[in-house]
Amino acid sequence: MISADLLAPFQMGFLFVLVVVVLALLTTEAVSIELTSLSTIALLILFFHFFPVIDENGSDLLDLRHLLSGFANPALIAVLGLLVLGEGLTRTGMLDLAANTVIQWTRSNPFVAVTLMLVVVMVFSAVLNNIPVVVLFIPIMQSLTKRFRQSPSRYMMLLSYASVLGGMTTLIGSSTNLLVSLELDELGEEAFGFFDFTIPGLVMAVCGLAYLLLIAPRLLPDRPASQGGIEEQSRHFVAQVSVTAGSRLVGLAPVGGIFPALPNITILMIQRGEQAVLPPFEDVVLEVNDLIMIAATRSALASLVKGEPELLHPELVAETSGGEATSEEPGEEGRRPPWLAGGQVQAEVMIRPDSEIVGHTLEEIGFRYKHHCIVLGIERRSRMLRERITRIPLKDGDVLLIQGRPEDVDHLRGERSVVLMEWSRQPLVTPQHQRTAAIIFLGVIAASASGLIPIALAAFCGATAMIATRILSLGDALRVLDRKIILTIAMALALGGAMQATGGAQFLADAMMGMLSGATPAQILSAFFLLLALLSNVLSTKATAVLFTPIAVDLAYALNLPVEPFAVAVIFASNCSFASPIGYQTNLVVMTPGNYRFMDFVRVGLPLIFLVWIAFSLFAPWYYDLPAQ
Repeated sequence: MISADLLAPFQMGFLFVLVVVVLALLTTEAVSIELTSLSTIALLILFFHFFPVIDENGSDLLDLRHLLSGFANPALIAVLGLLVLGEGLTRTGMLDLAANTVIQWTRSNPFVAVTLMLVVVMVFSAVLNNIPVVVLFIPIMQSLTKRFRQSPSRYMMLLSYASVLGGMTTLIGSSTNLLVSLELDELGEEAFGFFDFTIPGLVMAVCGLAYLLLIAPRLLPDRPASQGGIEEQSRHFVAQVSVTAGSRLVGLAPVGGIFPALPNITILMIQRGEQAVLPPFEDVVLEVNDLIMIAATRSALASLVKGEPELLHPELVAETSGGEATSEEPGEEGRRPPWLAGGQVQAEVMIRPDSEIVGHTLEEIGFRYKHHCIVLGIERRSRMLRERITRIPLKDGDVLLIQGRPEDVDHLRGERSVVLMEWSRQPLVTPQHQRTAAIIFLGVIAASASGLIPIALAAFCGATAMIATRILSLGDALRVLDRKIILTIAMALALGGAMQATGGAQFLADAMMGMLSGATPAQILSAFFLLLALLSNVLSTKATAVLFTPIAVDLAYALNLPVEPFAVAVIFASNCSFASPIGYQTNLVVMTPGNYRFMDFVRVGLPLIFLVWIAFSLFAPWYYDLPAQ
């Protein structure tokens, strides 16, 4: 049995060793983040069960309830709720509207185009999860660089950095911000309000933006675009478009043999009754009941049918084996079958060489009725098809672009005739819910910014509203909830609580004070910021934030200063993961489309870290009125 005098140092020593091991595992990723998080929580529970931390009232400060409380922490609930809200906005195409506006405004000047795009990314990232924002703007940046004949590698990294800088300006701009705020609340300090650090955050963002526009492009390599990743693939699908009464396609005429109103789409044939009209198209004007055979990429097809799904969706009119059109449900014309209601996803499936459907047409096998998925297009590498897709005999290796409910698409994993390409799965935009999604999102922002209700409650209610209004299905919402985020946050909160309860945070704060003895409060704050900023590039930003928040509080106490500037330093420094592709998820997102290497992030990110550090070191002491001595 360990004596009472040795118990506290023993507990603290165990915790420091565990933290070092956890940091090493997170840095090297020798084991998965999920396993590291679960193992850490399990070790903490076991250790403090046998060696409890008892306060003066006889209460166990680190019992099972306390160590597992991270799973129900308001910060975690807020982060998950905001992820669902962001998915709802993305799914309804709200971000696409803003992105298209940027493109319309920036047709001539590349500097203005990049500036406006980065500003828009910053604004979005202040209130949304950074990853979907960056993912949305990657193809837009690719389009701009192609238009201005610039290399994507000169600008792609700027999207990631702009999203991080924008996320520093509000409480919900980053999950790291929320974690620090809620950790302060658990430590008995005042939590941050929505705009409490917006002014210093804007100073950091403006300095960073100037660097991104004037210096970073000169440091970035001039490499050709990567062929993988998020960049749109060159694969073209053959699809058939029906021109219906009232369609925007009625009356379209070609110019020079092509249809300028149908960009990025190749028209292969126009079927008009029994007549097949082949290119070049000179005097053809599209009419009602025309059937157009086209070749286009997935994104071009999605743009074509946005707001007019009946163009590509053959489920609106079912075909019998004889090819005659009949209503999907007699007496209920225009009503969709139940398996095409609700949230829809697109995916690609490849026909196996030994498949029994080889040699048969889609009509013959009844694909849509058997699998409750419709086939939007067919891709065949050997030649370009000029037939109705429902009458094309299928071959092994053909790729089908399909649409259906998530559960129906998932069911194809067990189908022996096709192979589901997991990477190809993508939710469809539902523009009819844009207004509802915008109202819900703005309501959450207004409620949390005004202080009317806590941010966790606002985010939870907003996420529930997204599901209740059928913008997202329950399955869609659950798929957004990343288990890495859940487990990492729960682990970091458990470690942070243990650091505080055992006195480990106080010990480290005292050690730092000893090393910086004689330094002014501003110098100590500056050194603390730089230490965290460098650590955030080898650790998870969330782990850095939660582990060092208790140390920041104790450091402020030791200096007899307000906690706020030190807590803000934790937020900003933890977000400064610019010098490593693993430091922040958005860095990984842009790595492939920008064709970057590890040292590219070091070369461009390190100067940005030091710039933000200098800006904070000069501005924060004045803004928070720190004493000179």
